[in-house]
Amino acid sequence: MTMKRTRIQLILSVLLLVLAGGCHRSPQARRDNYLAHGKEYLAKADYSRAVVDFRNAAQAMPKDPEPYYQLGLGFLGLHDYHSALAAFRKTLELNPKHVGAQLKIAQMKVDSNSPGLVKEAEGQLNAILSQNPANADAMDTLAVAQLRLSQGENAVQTLDKALAQTPGNLIASLLLARQKMAQDDSHGAEQVLKAACTSVPGSADARRLLGEFYISQKRFPDAETQLRQAVAIDSRNGRALFDLARLEFTEGKKQDAEQSFKRLSTFDAYKPLYGTFLFSEGRRDDAIREFERLVRENPDDRQLRADLIIAYRSMNRTADIDKVLDNALRKNHRDADAWLERGQMALDRKDYKGAEGVLNYVLRIERNSFQVHYKLAKLHQARGELQSYRDQLSETLRLNPALASVRIELAQRLVADKDPKAALEVLDAASESQKDSEPILVARNWVLWSMGDMVQMRKGIDLGLSRQTSVDLLVQDAAWKLQAKHVEPARTAVEKALNADPGNVQALSILAQSYELDGKAPLAVQKVGEYVAKAPNSAPVQIFFGELLLTQRQWSDARAAFLKAKAADPRSEDAEVSLATADAYDGKIDDAQKRLQALIAADGGNVKARMILANLDQVKGDNDAAIEQYRKALDSNPDNARALNNLAYLLTQYRNQPDEALRYAQSAVELAPNSPLYSGTLGWIFYRKALYSEAVQYLKPAGSTNGDVVWKYRLAMAYAKAGKQAQGKAILDEALKQNPNVPEAAAARQVVSAH
Repeated sequence: MTMKRTRIQLILSVLLLVLAGGCHRSPQARRDNYLAHGKEYLAKADYSRAVVDFRNAAQAMPKDPEPYYQLGLGFLGLHDYHSALAAFRKTLELNPKHVGAQLKIAQMKVDSNSPGLVKEAEGQLNAILSQNPANADAMDTLAVAQLRLSQGENAVQTLDKALAQTPGNLIASLLLARQKMAQDDSHGAEQVLKAACTSVPGSADARRLLGEFYISQKRFPDAETQLRQAVAIDSRNGRALFDLARLEFTEGKKQDAEQSFKRLSTFDAYKPLYGTFLFSEGRRDDAIREFERLVRENPDDRQLRADLIIAYRSMNRTADIDKVLDNALRKNHRDADAWLERGQMALDRKDYKGAEGVLNYVLRIERNSFQVHYKLAKLHQARGELQSYRDQLSETLRLNPALASVRIELAQRLVADKDPKAALEVLDAASESQKDSEPILVARNWVLWSMGDMVQMRKGIDLGLSRQTSVDLLVQDAAWKLQAKHVEPARTAVEKALNADPGNVQALSILAQSYELDGKAPLAVQKVGEYVAKAPNSAPVQIFFGELLLTQRQWSDARAAFLKAKAADPRSEDAEVSLATADAYDGKIDDAQKRLQALIAADGGNVKARMILANLDQVKGDNDAAIEQYRKALDSNPDNARALNNLAYLLTQYRNQPDEALRYAQSAVELAPNSPLYSGTLGWIFYRKALYSEAVQYLKPAGSTNGDVVWKYRLAMAYAKAGKQAQGKAILDEALKQNPNVPEAAAARQVVSAH
C-alpha cells in the first residue's frame, strides 16, 4: 500500500513538474514557437491561421518587431491592406531600420497607383538602396515606380543595374522586356529574355517567359520550343504546361493539346481544365465524366462541384444537379454553396417565390455573404423590381468592394435610372488598381457618354488606347467619332473592332449607322452581312442582322436570319420573338400571335412577348385583349414605362377611364421624363379630366415635334380650352399644313373656333 502511494506521488510530482515547465516557458520560447508555426501556415497560404500565430508571438514579446512584420505579411495574404500597413508601421516603430517593413510599405504605395504615393515610394526606395544597394526586390519595385511615374529611361537604367548585379532576376528581365516592347523594340525585348535563359539555364520560368514573348509575336514554333524546354526542365511547372496546352490548341494540334490538358488535371490549380477542353470540343459526355471523376476524388472541393453543376446545367440535366445537391446537403444541411445552387435552379425555372425562400434561408446561415445578396439582386431584376435590384447590388458591393463586375453592373443600372452622376461616383469609388483596369475605364466612358460629356469621354478613350487596342475601346472610339459626324474615321475604328470580333453586335450597329448617315442604307446591309458571315453560329448576331433586314423590307432574308438564330440557340426566346415580328411585318398576324402565345404559355413572365402581342391586338382592333396583355406585363415588370403609357392611353381613349389611367401615365412620365409620347398621353388624360392648364403643360412636348400630327391637334384644343386662343390657332394652322385629313382635325377646328 505504501509502495503504491509512493508511486502515485511520484507520478503526480512528475506531472506537476511538466505542467510547471509549460506554464513558465519563457516569452522567447513562446515567441519562437508561435513564429515558427505561423511561418509554416504562411508558406501554405493559410493566412488566417498564420495571423493568429503571429498575433500570439507579438503578445509574447510585444517589443520584438519581427512578429509584427510577419503579421503584416499574413494580412497582405488576406488582402487586408489596412491591417497590413498598421503592422508594418508598428514594425518600424520598434525598429526604424527594418528593411523588409520599409520595402513592403513602399510596395503598397506603388501598388496604389496614386501619383503622390508612388512619388513618396520612389524616395523611400532610393533611401533603402543607398543602404542596401544589392537589394533586388527594392530595385525591381523602384523600376515599377519609375514606370508609373512615366520615367521610362530611369526605369531602364534601374533594371539594367539590377540585371548586372543579379543576372537571374526574372522580374527585372520581364519588366525590362515589357518596357522595350512599349518602345516598339521587340528585338531588344527578345534579347533581354534570351539573356535571362542564358543566365539561369536551369530555370523553367525563364524559358516560359521567352515562350510567352514569342506567342505575343505570333512566332508559334519558337514559342513551342521554349515551352517544351521549360516543361522538360520542370515537369511540375503548371504555368508552362498551361501555356503549351493553349498554344497546341491554337495551332490546331488537338491531340497534343488534349494530352497536355490531361496532364494539367493532375495539378491542383488546373484540375478542371481537361474537362473544359473536352467541353469546348463538343465532347460533352466525356467532359461530364471527367468532372464527375474530379468530384468523386475531391468530395470536399466545392469549386469542382460547382464546375460539374455548370456542365450539367449546360446540358439541361437538372435531375443530376438535384442529386449532387441532395448528396451535399445530406452531408451538411448548412452547406451555403449548395443552397445557393438550389436558389439558382429556382431562378432558372423562373420559380421566383421558391428562389426567394431558399435565398432568405441562406441569408440566415451567412448574413454577410455577398454571393447571397447578388443572387437576390438577380431575383429582383428578373421580377422587374428595379429599386430592390439596385439596393441588393449596393449591398453586394458594400460586402465585397473588390467585385469590379458588380460595380459596373450597378453603374449601368444607375444610368438606366437616369442617374449617371451616381453611376460615376460608384465607379470612382473603386480601388486605385481597379480604376486603372480596362473594364472600369470602359464603363466610365459609357457613363460619360450618357452624361453628354464628350470631352472627358474622349480623354478616357485616348488613355485606354494608349495602353492597349481592345475591341471595347475601339467600339467606343467609333461611337464617339460617329457622334461627332466623323463618319470615315468612325468606320475605320469599328472595322478594326469587327476584324478582331466579328460577332460584336454593338460594333455591327455602329457600322450600319455609319452607312445610314451617308444615305447608303442598302450598303449597310451588305457590309454588315460580310461580318455576320464570319459569326454564323451567334444567335444575337443573326437576330441583329434580321432586324436590319426588316428595315429594308427584306422579309424572307430577315426570316432566314431569325431561323439561323433559332438553330444556333434553340432555347432563345429572343429568336422566337423575332420570328413573330417577321410574321407581323409580313402581314401574318395570326401566325405571329400563335408564336407569342406559345412563348407566354411556357413563360408567363415574358414581358417582351406580351408587349408585342398587345401591339398586334391593337392592330386587329381588339383593345380589350391589348389592355389585358399590358396589365399582365406590368404584373411581371411594374416599372415598364411603355406598358404603363400604352395601358393609360387605351383606358382613356377606348374605355373612358381617365381616373384609373392617370396613375399609370404619371408613373410612365416619372420613369421616362424625356419621352414626348408619354408626356402627351398624360396631357391628353388631363384634357379628358378638364384640367386644361395641366394638359397644355404635358401636351406641349408631344405637339411641338414633327411626329404624329394628332398631338398637334390635341395641343391646339388644350390651348383653346385653357383660354389661350392665339396659341391654339397657331398650332392648329401648323397641324393643318402637315396633315388635314386625320379625324382629330375636325374636332380641333370645332374646339378652337368655339373659343
